Amino acid sequence: MAAEENKFHKSTFDKIDPERKQRIIDVAVSHFAKFGFKATNINNIASDAGISIGSMYSYFESKDDLFLTIGDYGYSLLARALSEVNRKQDDHLKIFEELLRASRRYALEYPEMNQVYLEMTTQGMSSLSEKLSYQLEDITAKLYHSILKKAQDEGRIDPAIDINVVSFCLDNLIMMFQYSYTSDYYRNRMRIFLGDDEPDEEDLIEKVMLFIKRALTKSE
Repeated sequence: MAAEENKFHKSTFDKIDPERKQRIIDVAVSHFAKFGFKATNINNIASDAGISIGSMYSYFESKDDLFLTIGDYGYSLLARALSEVNRKQDDHLKIFEELLRASRRYALEYPEMNQVYLEMTTQGMSSLSEKLSYQLEDITAKLYHSILKKAQDEGRIDPAIDINVVSFCLDNLIMMFQYSYTSDYYRNRMRIFLGDDEPDEEDLIEKVMLFIKRALTKSE
């Protein structure tokens, strides 16, 4: 997992027991999600993880590095979720539907990590998030571009569309869909547009896919 691969922690973190490592990550994710970066205290994370603050600083130089390690861990979870999508199938719309479903599963399975990722997108976190943004966004940008390029080359979508622009729009659509499952703000935002009643998830996905299909289809 990414916690073993990133460059934000010290080498000592790679050498500890996997269960201990995962406990530190889980507690840190929970604290950052609940309190936000600024209000999170690394001493409290160490205490709740059952380790000394000295041990914590032997693994991480600072709270910044711990937060970046968590962000890298979130990247590994996202990559794992996307790996479950069958990208080899010919129907590009089916692939995008699977991406919608994968984003929902990710949000529901890792709500706290999703909340941490949401905070990374705020202006106040830009100095830290810029160290992760390319890695986090590149994985989806390349995926969307490859799907659309293949469909366009095969004449299945409008040849006039700009693949880069459409990739950006689709990523934003799927991201907002994902956030609506874990963020009160985005959940309320969804209610403003869709009504107060809880939307039927299958019906919502069907309608989103209809929008995507019509946006990509060549005009007669």
